[in-house]
Amino acid sequence: MAKLPVITGFGGINAAGRSAGHHGYRRMTLDALSGEKSHETLRSLATLSGLLRFENGQWLDSSDQVVDPDAFITDNAESIRQSSLIRQLEKNLFDPDNLLFNRKANLSIPEGEALQFQMNRKHLPSPLPPGWTVTEEGSGNKVTISASEHFDVMLNCHRKAAVNSAGQLPSGFDPSALYASRNHPRALQLTVFAASDAINSLGIDWEDIKQRVSPDKISVYAGSGLGQMDYNGYGGMMQARLLGKKVSSKQLALGYAEMPADFINAYLLGSLGTTGTNVAACATFLYNLRQGIRDIQSGTHRVVIVGTSEAPLVPEVFDGFATMGALADDASLRELDKLAEGENPDFRRACRPFGFNAGFTLAESAQCVVLFDDELALEMGATIYGSVNEVFINADGFKKSIASPGLGNYISMAKAAAATKNIIGEEGLRHRSYVQAHGTGTLQNRQTESHILNHIAESFGISNWPIAAVKSYVGHSLASSAGDQLAASLGVWEEGIIPGILTVPELADDVHSSNIDFLLNHKEVGKQGIDAVILNSKGFGGNNASASVLSPHITKQMLEKRHGSNAWKEYQNKNEAVQESSAAYDASAQQGANSIIYKFDHGVLNHEAIEIRKDSIHIKGIDPEISLSIANNYEDMCDD
Repeated sequence: MAKLPVITGFGGINAAGRSAGHHGYRRMTLDALSGEKSHETLRSLATLSGLLRFENGQWLDSSDQVVDPDAFITDNAESIRQSSLIRQLEKNLFDPDNLLFNRKANLSIPEGEALQFQMNRKHLPSPLPPGWTVTEEGSGNKVTISASEHFDVMLNCHRKAAVNSAGQLPSGFDPSALYASRNHPRALQLTVFAASDAINSLGIDWEDIKQRVSPDKISVYAGSGLGQMDYNGYGGMMQARLLGKKVSSKQLALGYAEMPADFINAYLLGSLGTTGTNVAACATFLYNLRQGIRDIQSGTHRVVIVGTSEAPLVPEVFDGFATMGALADDASLRELDKLAEGENPDFRRACRPFGFNAGFTLAESAQCVVLFDDELALEMGATIYGSVNEVFINADGFKKSIASPGLGNYISMAKAAAATKNIIGEEGLRHRSYVQAHGTGTLQNRQTESHILNHIAESFGISNWPIAAVKSYVGHSLASSAGDQLAASLGVWEEGIIPGILTVPELADDVHSSNIDFLLNHKEVGKQGIDAVILNSKGFGGNNASASVLSPHITKQMLEKRHGSNAWKEYQNKNEAVQESSAAYDASAQQGANSIIYKFDHGVLNHEAIEIRKDSIHIKGIDPEISLSIANNYEDMCDD
């Protein structure tokens, strides 16, 4: 029987806040929570944003004044709310009102005349353009140019962004200030935070895991869909020469799409195991998740970290998607809401999945989950947040346009529904499951995905399948979008509330809904009212993925049945200490403590640390050995 991939830790950061401890999820359902939990969620956001911190037994605000934290949250509740989720673009990443661009111009010079101007000697082009004569200006840095032929120049100009809404991280949150970031691209800064959050949420020391699991049985699959596109990554490498600057030695190396996995291995875990990433546009997280669960199901690996990190909020990426007509620009939002020219649209409602909409809302996010095989989860007393039943991936076949949808998502969703039914039965699928839709907020998505979901529901005899769409809160983080969906789904099992699509007052006329229920309000289902959720992702190029994720209570039933009641009781005893440790981390993080894991130049191993024998490999400082007794899968094809 296959091993069960159990979710034992998770963490991350997006526009809703920190994922571990379900804080990001609670921001989405804030109005449906009790007063105490609502207050705690706002405090978590305030400490994350640097508005509050606990130091030397006192609560301090951002100006280092001693404050009463409860009074502070009460007085600033609205501003804290407004500084999270989708909102108007802030100016910490770039100024959307003052975007630099170059306009090419040709300077014509009347025949028989010359244009004279001065410039620094070091700025002289080489070779000189035709018709240029240079006159030295003494021993100074200036030279005089006499140009007798026309030539081209680039004029610095500025423009206002057409799109001014985004799923930005909470205001004031600066991942680069939490560790020695050394000009890391923003997506890698987010990776360090998200992976630290996930590892700390385990409540189990990573060194204990390393001494329990052979190094080659740990894998990390994490990456970015676009790569690192800001100035410290590929963006700067492409821009530098055009801006008159130098390319740095780090921009190419740190720009790779798989660099989040490399950072997790090299600076957080010291891992020697399997590593890499799939790149699949908006379905990247689920592609990586499939890699991870295959490792565990087959028994080749016991611990897997799956993650994605995307930081696409740079002008060039906005330009690319806006030119495709994919983004909800300001003018389209004004038209939707019948606003006059010059009026600000409702930026917080920019993303409207399955309603009358104008496009998707770009967002940044990093999400990580930690998976154990079921036996290891019980052995170490790990907290069980759920488990991953299956992930299915299908392409679209022949396409007219690379961005248009095809048949692949019908197949992946049908398979995910069937796999879910295998575990929780027909009645469970019909009455105790729901879907986290891709739900981008575009016209094409509302038509095509609603038809897919409705058709699957009808085929499986489901009459009222609940459909959620968390992009209405946090926007579309491309590679990380399914990670956002998974983090929110784990919160549903903690609080018993499915977040509604609150940005949509009514469904669009062309949305298919005969057998499905688009949740336009929060839906209370109880902590054990949902047995499974299906996560759905649709990516450019025909990258379709659908995952069947099982609830904690179903997972626990399965584990007790497989391992027996005695093993289950022993697990419960071990789990008490793990939960206490996890809660202590969460309490510390809520006080503003920086628990970032970043081990630069730490415990670096060389050839002296490895001992290779014919049947095993021993690594200095790690008890479990790497076995070289490798099965011959082609024994029947080999000579005796």
